[in-house]
Parts: sequence; C-alpha cells; structure tokens
Amino acid sequence: MVRSSISGSGTALLYFPGAVPLSQVHPSALLLCSEDRGELRHPRSALQPCKPRTTTAVTTYRSELSGSRVLSCISSKCVSASLQKELTSKKRDEFEDILEERRLSSDLRYAMKCYTPVIYKGLSPCKPNAIKSVVLQSEQVQYVIKQLAKEMGESPDIIQEEATEILDEMGHSMQLGTVRFFAFTLSKIFKQLFQRVCVNEEGMQRLQRAIQEHPVVLLPSHRSYVDFLMLSYLLYTYDLALPVIAAGIDFLGMKIVGELLRRAGAFFMRRSFGGNRLYWAVFAEYVKTMLRNGYAPIEFFLEGTRSRTAKTLTPKFGLLSIVMEPFFKREVFDTYLVPISISYERILEESLYAYELLGVPKPKESTSGLLKARRILSDNFGTIHIYVGQPVSLRTLASGRINLCPYNLVPRHLPQKPTEDIQEFVSDVAYKMELLQIENMVLSPWVLVAAVLLQNLPAMDFELLIEKTVWLKGLTQTFGGFIEWPDNLCAKKAVTSGLSLHSNIARLVDGHVVLNDKGVEDGAVGEIVFKRALVILMCSTYRNQLLNVFVRPSLVALALQMTRSFRKEEVYSSFSFLRDIFSDEFIFFPGISLKDFEEGCFLLTKCDAIQATQQEIYPTDKGSVVVSFLSAMFRPFVEGYQLIFRYLSKETKEAFTEKQFIPGVRNFVFQLLEKGTTQCYEALSSDMQKNALAALVQLGAVKKKKMANGFSYSVNQEAIHKILDVFEATEDAEPDHNEFLFPEYEILIEPEEPEFPADSTVDPDDEKGAVDASKKLEKQEESRVTSTTSDALDEETLEAMAKHETKEDKIFQTFKDRITVEPEQIIRYCRGGEGPIWVSGENIPEEKDIPNCLCGAKRVFEFQIMPQLLNHLKVDSLEESIDWGTLVVYTCAENCSAENKKLN
Repeated sequence: MVRSSISGSGTALLYFPGAVPLSQVHPSALLLCSEDRGELRHPRSALQPCKPRTTTAVTTYRSELSGSRVLSCISSKCVSASLQKELTSKKRDEFEDILEERRLSSDLRYAMKCYTPVIYKGLSPCKPNAIKSVVLQSEQVQYVIKQLAKEMGESPDIIQEEATEILDEMGHSMQLGTVRFFAFTLSKIFKQLFQRVCVNEEGMQRLQRAIQEHPVVLLPSHRSYVDFLMLSYLLYTYDLALPVIAAGIDFLGMKIVGELLRRAGAFFMRRSFGGNRLYWAVFAEYVKTMLRNGYAPIEFFLEGTRSRTAKTLTPKFGLLSIVMEPFFKREVFDTYLVPISISYERILEESLYAYELLGVPKPKESTSGLLKARRILSDNFGTIHIYVGQPVSLRTLASGRINLCPYNLVPRHLPQKPTEDIQEFVSDVAYKMELLQIENMVLSPWVLVAAVLLQNLPAMDFELLIEKTVWLKGLTQTFGGFIEWPDNLCAKKAVTSGLSLHSNIARLVDGHVVLNDKGVEDGAVGEIVFKRALVILMCSTYRNQLLNVFVRPSLVALALQMTRSFRKEEVYSSFSFLRDIFSDEFIFFPGISLKDFEEGCFLLTKCDAIQATQQEIYPTDKGSVVVSFLSAMFRPFVEGYQLIFRYLSKETKEAFTEKQFIPGVRNFVFQLLEKGTTQCYEALSSDMQKNALAALVQLGAVKKKKMANGFSYSVNQEAIHKILDVFEATEDAEPDHNEFLFPEYEILIEPEEPEFPADSTVDPDDEKGAVDASKKLEKQEESRVTSTTSDALDEETLEAMAKHETKEDKIFQTFKDRITVEPEQIIRYCRGGEGPIWVSGENIPEEKDIPNCLCGAKRVFEFQIMPQLLNHLKVDSLEESIDWGTLVVYTCAENCSAENKKLN
C-alpha cells in the first residue's frame, strides 16, 4: 500500500508498511514500555497494568513524482485504505470522575494521605537548593560567565552573583506541606465549581510506567489558569510524582500566592529573554539538570499562553528544544513526551477573554484580583475532561532522521546552535504533539448548539435547533470527533442543559433561542456593537472547539466554492491557498498539504457529500447541505480576513507596528459594523487580526523587520490586492458545468407604475385625470384581452369557458394582466403598501395566519419573489397539472432589529 504526500515542488514521499515518517506515526507505535514496576494506585481501587507494547524501526523512502501524478493517486474513494483505517479506527479510553469520591469522603483525610509517588528508576536524589548549586557550578554556565566577564571587562564574581539572583528568582522550592495545602483547598474549590472532573485511567497507567522508565515531559493544552493546578491535583490523586511547572514571571507579582505556587513546584521564567545570554544559559541549564537527574516530570505549555479563542495556538519551540537537547547530546537514553488534552464544558475566563479580544487590557495578576474572583464560586462550570495521551518516545521519533554526530564533535559545555535539520525536527515534534492534543479533545453538546446557533442569528426556533444539533452530532461523529453525549441523554435535554449552563450567552424566549445580549438596544450605536460582539465572541469560543474536527473537510468545501471548475488539480490548488492563509488560525503539520486534502476528501466522501472521479471532485445532491454548512461555519474567517486585507490595501504608511495595526483594523471593522455594511463581528477579534498579519508575512505580502524595540511591518500592495481578489472571487464563484443552475439575469430596481404606461400623457399629479385614465385603461385592457382571446379561440370554446370560468381563472388572469408591463420582474417590493399579487386563490393567508414579530409588533408585506418560470415557460392558463407559487416576505411593522424590548 502506498501513501503519498507533497514535499516541496513536484516531490512526494512514498510510505510503505513499516516505513512511517513522523507526520504519520500513530501514538500507539511510539510508546516504549518495559516490564511493569508496580501498579498504579487509584484513590478507590487498584488498576490493572497495561500490556507492554513494542515498536518497529522507522525508515523513510523518497521518490520523485509530479504534482498531477500525485493527485491522480486519489481514487474515487479519495484516499488510500491505510489512511481510511487511520481515520476510522480510533479507540477512546473510558473516563473516571475523580470528584465522585471527594464528595463522599473527607478532604482533610485526602490531603493528609500517605503520599509515596512512583519515581524514575534513574533518579538522583536532590533538594531544590542543591539543584541551584549544581546549575551554578556546571561547565555550561561557568563557560558563559567567563565569556561575558571577558567581553564586559567585569569580574566573573559579579557575573556569577547575577546568575545566582536569576536562579533565586527562577527556582522552585517544592514542599510536601504546601502540596497538601493545595490538595485540601483545591478539593473544596473544584467540588464547588465543577460537576465532574473526568480522566482516562488507561492514560494514567501509561504515564505511571513512563515515569519509571525515562525522564518525562508533560505537554498539556492551555485554555485556563486552572490547567496546571488541575494537573498537579490529578497526579497527587493517583500517587504519581508531582511535576515542576514552567510559569510566567507575572505570578510572582501575586503576594503570598506566588510563593505558594513556587513551593508547589512552579519555576518562573521571563516572557522574553532572547538577547540575555546569561539568563538563557542559566534557565536552560536549570531545566536540563532537572531532566537529566529525573528529579520530577517537567510540565510546560507548548502554546506559551492561554488560548483566548479555544483554538490551539501555534507552538513555541524554545522550551521544547531545551528538553530535547540532553537526548541529542546523549546525556539521557530517551525522553518521553506526553500530550495531555484538557477540555472544558464551560471556561472560567470566557467573558474575560472576550473583553481582551476586543482590546480591553488584561488585568494584571494580583492577589486582590484573585480574591475578587471568588464570586465565580457560585457559578456552575460543568465538566472537565482530561485525556492523558500516549507517551511518545523521542528516541523513536529521531530514529533514522536525526544525525547526532555534530553534537559528538563539540564539547558538551560549549553553546551550540542547532542545525537546520534539528530545528525542523523540533518544529515537527511540536506540531505533532499539538495535533495529538487536538485529537483527544472532548466535545460537549453545547459546542454543537453554538455552531448551529451562530449560523442562524439573531434567533432560531427551539425545535429546529434540536433537529440541527442532532444532525450535526452525527456528522461530527462521522468525522471522528469525540462527543460526550451519553446514549440515555435525549436531544432536548442535552440542548436545554447546555442553554442552562451557558445562560449568559443564549436563552430561550417564546420558543426561540436568541443570544443573551440584554440591554443591547440601549445606548449609542458603538455601545450596541460592542455588547453584541462580546456575546458573539463568547459563543464562537465554543464553536471553535468543533473547528479542529471540521477544518480539513471545510477547506475542501470552501475550495469547491471558490474554484470555477470541479477539476481536482484546481480544487487542490484552492485548498492549498486556504491552508496557507489559515496556517496560523489552525494547526497543520508542515509539508503534508496533500495528505490534509486527502483526509478532507475522504471525510466528505464518507458522508456522501462529494463524489470523485480520476479528474474531478464535485458535490452530490445529498451533500449540498453538508458543503453549505461547512462553508458557512468557516465563513466568519473568510469574511474577517477579507476585511483585514481591505484595511491593509488602504494602508498608506510606509511602516507600522503591531500596536498600531490592531487598533487601526479594529476601528475600521467597527465603523463598518456601525453602518451595517458587514455583520462579521469576529473580525474585531485581536486574535484573528494577529493571525491574518502573520499569514501575510509568511506569504510575502507583508514584510516584517526587526527593530530595537520590536518589529515593524510594511505592505506589498500588489500582493495584498492579488490575495484580496482571490477572496472576493469566493463571493460569486460558481463552478462551471453545473446543470442545476438557471441562466443569470440582471436585476434592475425600478418603481412599479401599472396605472400609467410609458406612452401615457396623463400627469400623475393630476388626481382627476389619473382616475379617468385609470378607468379608461381598465376598459381598454378588457377590450384588448377579449379581442386577443377571440382571435385565438372559436366561438364554441369561448362560450364553454364563459360558463365554467372559476375564481381561480380570474385570479390567475389578474396576475397575468398585472405583470404584462414588466413580465421579467423578479422582485416586487412594496413595503407596507399594496399587498402581494397572487397566482392562485389557494392558500392565500389571512391576516391571522401571519405571526407577529418576536418583538410583539405585527408583520406587514415587504416584497415578493415573482414566479418567473411562469413567464419563462409562457404559461397562459391555470391547469390542474400546474402547481406554482410565489415567495412572499412579511417583516416587522416597527422595523425592529430582530430583538426588541420584549426580548430584553
């Protein structure tokens, strides 16, 4: 079996059985387990150890193929059988609620339990202060101290004193007493905040064995400040070694709390120290010393900071390269990397994140701020799911790919710049770990509700919302998403429960679900836009969790819409363009664009949304609903990027900074929202704005230049306009050879004046003349119709028709007479005036049949879509075999903006 993937221009990788590159390695193949060294202790019962697994060697083969040849390898099933198996054979571990026992037993007894954690077999016992001494006396740090002293003309003792201060600021001082304090306190807090905290026990078993065998690095996802507290709490619960945690220096500003975190295992790092060689040397050696000695698992966040949008952030490579270096220098035999996925049913900082995305500065971390946050203890934040992934062997990843010889030729204590191969390898590992985090995220029913609701603003019928949510649940499961939806939980209860938990975002009003933007109609226009943007951004945070599952098939769906043909090469070209544009918005493994395209095609084929031949990919009749939904779900990103590109296309400054760009584009979008020109509130998000700028830098449309106090940017207007043209083409793109589209017609907006034909000499302002002319016109029209009909029908037929003429015939004839002046009229607009022109007397609604607006006001006729096919087919009579209709739209007589005071 062959699997292909583009690697550069006109190059492909062929992957054979037993020869799997990093991007294709399944986590289960990367776990190296030796014999068990004891059972994992669970607070309620002992768990059975997992069976050890083995791995095979990894080899990569390379072959030259043309891009078209590679694309032609996608069969009608779109992808190879091996990829299909990979996408459909994912096994999920069972979850256990660790708070269940906490609710039944003493928290004090739990905190004071006998804690004898499983430890690394090669552990070198060392106290926190001793680690500092080892770091200061290390050859690496001493070498840098001497170099800096020589360059600066200072005494080495002064530089060493500075290094000591750095260590004092940085180092942890873990104490069991503080750990027990947190165990007791967090038990109280977590039981108050969360309904359940669920963890996969098989993952904890795997972690137990990994900790015994080799140094372990924990890599959790980062959505909340609760993440690192929860993980330490979890390891204490299962009697595993507590991690040392890389935390931002900001926490030291919190009196008492900062010191408590230090004593619970946190070590602190500055946000930036790239130019400080001494700080870099001390920090790197501190981390590597703890790793080499197996002191404790090391925990840090690949994303570097909390994600404000619930989408995984682009990984940072600095800390990862540090923990990998001891393996490169053969100071450790292997290192295990453990991806951990933490999923929140409701995020504690959801409203804070929305304010930050709209430009409100983040509050500084402080003890007083923490105390003010006590009010959240009265809220319900649902369930947390923690999935501990397969430990990934660094040695296995590097086997057959990394040449470690350069490290052996240089003394270990000398600073050495990583080669390009090493840098690329570190990048690949980082993306691999984040993709594993994404794969094991757990989705709640509310995520589905939010995705459906955002496509049906401002209000959606409750029963229809339930129906669409159930449909989306099936589609998500087909695409491999993991939804926490018990079989015994009915759809209505699942949706109602989600609305109850997220009542600050949406609510049920008169059978409709609306966004909870109370008071949004009050105040100035700018205030209204801001309030509505807050709610939409909070809601989109939960929808974003679903995008990880849908991103590849959705980009294929968007590519089909923006491509003017169904040719596979052109669809793939559009897909690659979109993938590059959104490379900072979503996580894609570098260099496997074709594999992502194959996966997207396979998933769409799996749900019968598309069909593929050797040369074409086209949507099916059944799949139009799926393709439309996926395209609409990603439409805010397309429209948001389009607005940002328009702003940059008008940029006149030669250079600007990010601090100038963010407020500028936000004001630009804000003005468009105030005018009603756009409804893309998500374009106000600073996260989207930064990602769009980063994508343009990578594509060469914006040039990034390093300055003394940061970076400056300059726009390549020609490139920006080319990209903008592609995006704007998606608005009206229609595939060629589509037999289901009617011919295009130009729509002209003209006033309807049936009483006065173009050749009339009557002055419309002359009321008496207008009345006389109208009566005369009616007689002429009656005479004309009779004369014309007489020419076409014999006397006998006319007599029969006269006897049997029905009310339906009269209504239809009236319709025909009214459209005679403009037979090709498409939209007839007459708000609040004369009512619709009906084709038939059947099903004409009475006034009581037209429901009132959600605000309580009556609805009045505004416009109708004319049955143009009647004119196109030249239908002259209403026969029983003909069933035509017209679309009539009634709108609020009070002209409300969807929700009014009654809703508020």
